[in-house]
Amino acid sequence: MSSRDAILGRVRRALADVRQDDTPPVPERPGRYPQYDEAIDRSYLREHGDRSVKETVDLLAENLADYRALVHRCTEEELPEVLMRLLTERGSTSVLVPPELPPSWLKAVDATRVHDRAESTPHELDRVDSVVTGCAVAIAETGTIVLDGSPDQGRRRITLVPDHHICVVRVPGQVVSSVPQGLERLDAARPLTWISGPSATSDIELDRVEGVHGPRTLEVVLVSGTPPEAEVTSQHLAV
Repeated sequence: MSSRDAILGRVRRALADVRQDDTPPVPERPGRYPQYDEAIDRSYLREHGDRSVKETVDLLAENLADYRALVHRCTEEELPEVLMRLLTERGSTSVLVPPELPPSWLKAVDATRVHDRAESTPHELDRVDSVVTGCAVAIAETGTIVLDGSPDQGRRRITLVPDHHICVVRVPGQVVSSVPQGLERLDAARPLTWISGPSATSDIELDRVEGVHGPRTLEVVLVSGTPPEAEVTSQHLAV
């Protein structure tokens, strides 16, 4: 008897007293089993609760902080000074800059600009003190920031290798309540990075270690007073 026959024999003996069930599985795709389509409730909740725009933004800030991200609020005019303060407090002498980060954001910053280049090695990126990016969308209910590799965010690795990431979120244009609403704004073909707090992991003894596969410190700046050209339709926030 082969090992295969021995294993299958054990399986058959274990299932000997199990009642036969001919019910087909629940279909994964609508239309595969038409006779079951009407019985499946697909009226999923698109968001939880009834919140105003302000309440949605407050929930985002609360959940970001709960994930141990550092949250700051300012106006568009105050943003350059806020970024200068955050980088100075961090002691950053170099800052990684995506190709189309608005120049005005860093106009008050003295740190050396390091531009995102395809030939940059992980070791070179690791020597950079901080990275500043925009974002694609921020999800309030989960406290999640999503990057999609747009020119104001750069390639995925520039936000994974440096130890300090400052992400600027335009409020309320880039804030949605829920994951389904966020998915509507994203292109699944783009390189999406979903961030819920700083990078962290725990071993079997639950010792938390931060900065293993991403930045150890995540700071999120919620910027109100978004200029018209940067606005994203915020109809999903009118809850």
